[in-house]
Amino acid sequence: MDQRLDLITLGVRDVAAAAAFYESVGFERRHDLGTIVFLPTTGTALALYGWEALAADTGLPALGEGFRGVTLAMNLDSAADVDRTFADWVAAGATAVRAPEAKEWGGHSGYVADPDGHLWEIAHNPSRALMRIDEHGRLRLTPPVTR
Repeated sequence: MDQRLDLITLGVRDVAAAAAFYESVGFERRHDLGTIVFLPTTGTALALYGWEALAADTGLPALGEGFRGVTLAMNLDSAADVDRTFADWVAAGATAVRAPEAKEWGGHSGYVADPDGHLWEIAHNPSRALMRIDEHGRLRLTPPVTR
């Protein structure tokens, strides 16, 4: 079976406000059904769905406080792109969690939280040993190294 990740659904407090935020940082509102909004990316699609409704759908309590054990990430072409995108997100209403900085692994990254607290890493990874961005803007992992 192919391993797939087709849709990431974020629980949000206000679907319309969350959709407006994501549009303001460059996402396209492709389908808006009122209770759920779908936004395409270069691969996996992003969905925005009411926090309480999503919790009810899972059968779990809608707590969601603090660190939730998940981050979303975008890998950009340069450190300058990271700095610019980080600033754009903060200007649009995201919270700066950790400012972009040079990393020990040779890249450059920082974290923001969207208005509902979902953490996004905005990064540049210059290494082509593990991954690369293809001609369509999709992240591709390189084949494993055999020892």
